[in-house]
Amino acid sequence: MAQSLVRLCAKEVVSDHSSSPSWLRWVPRELYRALLEAAFACRRPLAVGELVQRWPERTLRVGGRRKPGQAAPNRLCIQALLLAIVKGLSDQRSALQVLDICGLQGDEGGVGDPMGGWSLTVALCTMVVQARAGAQRTQRIEGDRERKRFSALESERDLKRERGQRKGGKELHGDREKTVPPGPASEEEQIKGIRRRMEMERKRVNAETGLGGSKREIEEKEANCDALVHVRADLFVNARSWERVRVALGTSGPLKLQCRYLRVEEISVASIRTLLNLLPCRGLLGIDVRYSSLGVAGLAELLPLLSAFPELNSLRLHYCNLDIRRDHLGQEEVLRDLSQGLAQLKELRRLSLTALRLPGQLRLLLSSLPQPLEIMELPYLSLSPADLAYLSCSHHASTLQQLDISENRLDKDTLPSIRRLLSQASSSLQHLSLSGCGLTDALLGHLLPSLGGCWALKSLAFALNPLSMAGLLDLVRTAARMPSLRHLLYPNPLEDYQPGLPDLPSSAQLLDWPLNEATDVNMTSSQLNRVLIESGCSELFLTCDLLNYDKDLLE
Repeated sequence: MAQSLVRLCAKEVVSDHSSSPSWLRWVPRELYRALLEAAFACRRPLAVGELVQRWPERTLRVGGRRKPGQAAPNRLCIQALLLAIVKGLSDQRSALQVLDICGLQGDEGGVGDPMGGWSLTVALCTMVVQARAGAQRTQRIEGDRERKRFSALESERDLKRERGQRKGGKELHGDREKTVPPGPASEEEQIKGIRRRMEMERKRVNAETGLGGSKREIEEKEANCDALVHVRADLFVNARSWERVRVALGTSGPLKLQCRYLRVEEISVASIRTLLNLLPCRGLLGIDVRYSSLGVAGLAELLPLLSAFPELNSLRLHYCNLDIRRDHLGQEEVLRDLSQGLAQLKELRRLSLTALRLPGQLRLLLSSLPQPLEIMELPYLSLSPADLAYLSCSHHASTLQQLDISENRLDKDTLPSIRRLLSQASSSLQHLSLSGCGLTDALLGHLLPSLGGCWALKSLAFALNPLSMAGLLDLVRTAARMPSLRHLLYPNPLEDYQPGLPDLPSSAQLLDWPLNEATDVNMTSSQLNRVLIESGCSELFLTCDLLNYDKDLLE
């Protein structure tokens, strides 16, 4: 009740911006977080800006995992946040040192006008460059003041020296010179002493903090020492934003840009390599490469660079034009290079390979990983029976939490491997996708016992499989008995399609073939929900909406 009252009061306070000068100076630091959340929720960018500009804590986190039904922050509020960060650099009331906006981005064009990943990345880079330009202007102004002050000190020192020489001449009496007691050290000697102490202190700090190692690590630590605020974010880079991101990452100034997850699209291997060389070694958790023509040789070139990031645990490659065939000259050597590159990723836990055409190569690639994977996504990979047989017996099977082998054709020869794999992963597997695998009623009947044994499974995607209504009912009955299952993406039964489908339609045919208008699709949904009611299962969510399934999937 107290927390709800605080939120209600905070919304009322930020609703009137004209009164903010009268109350903001008296707000305790413990209430800043509640006021900022209220400002974002009520879309009050002016209040967001004033709160952030004088943020009283060292760390500010905005973003992260959103609660179900919670919309992404408004674009204007995010822009006000970034502008306030720059203004706060010169505000003595701000104590901010770390800004964490990982996960802040929303879907472009979503409800409430959120800021997408690409737009947010461009805005961040612009903020970093503007902060550096502002700092340079301030340094020039302070430099002019310091030069004037130094000139005045020089003039005063010359005048004192001249007076001292005249006074020393008067101290000579007869043939004997009077002994003048030693005075305080000269200004030059004091400066030298200060420099010497600073150098000794720097060596001591370097010894305590371990400043050393590679040249890149030394440069990173020196750049971090100059930064006033470290900005941690997820970056989305494509050909249009690559140059701006490169400049921002290479900029040393009051804002230091750090990256948690890097997503790149449609850029060359050389550009990706440049970005990786500019990123700090610490903090990068994942890299996602999409629609870039890496080729096998390009991937073999990038993998050794990824080993420089000790915390990297996620690697995703989608539609990167990889086609490995043993009959091509030199492919064996390239495969060995790929295997050795993956072996250097000591902390890798997630590997996603989409449409890379790697039939028969799964053992060579995955067996080199030093640690078992927890998330494995292998859609459109043309997996062979040998690939699935290896996967079911590999050291990854018993640790898998998410598995996606959709759009890989399964038949009676590969079904034993799938059943063995599900048995090995029964206690750990939480999310499974078997969409578009060509599973008929007969194949499903052999698979259901193993599927029902996955007691930890929370979501199951089964779309675009050629099942009849009878097979679909068997699937739902099995799902209703699974204790942890909360989401089931089921296929439209064959009876709901217009006549003319082949006996064993492919997933592409099921996706494009029109549904029968005479058949009420809602009747299928009602019949399936009736099965859930009869089974006493009220927490399982059923949907056939393939396009919005990922949005519905909430952990």
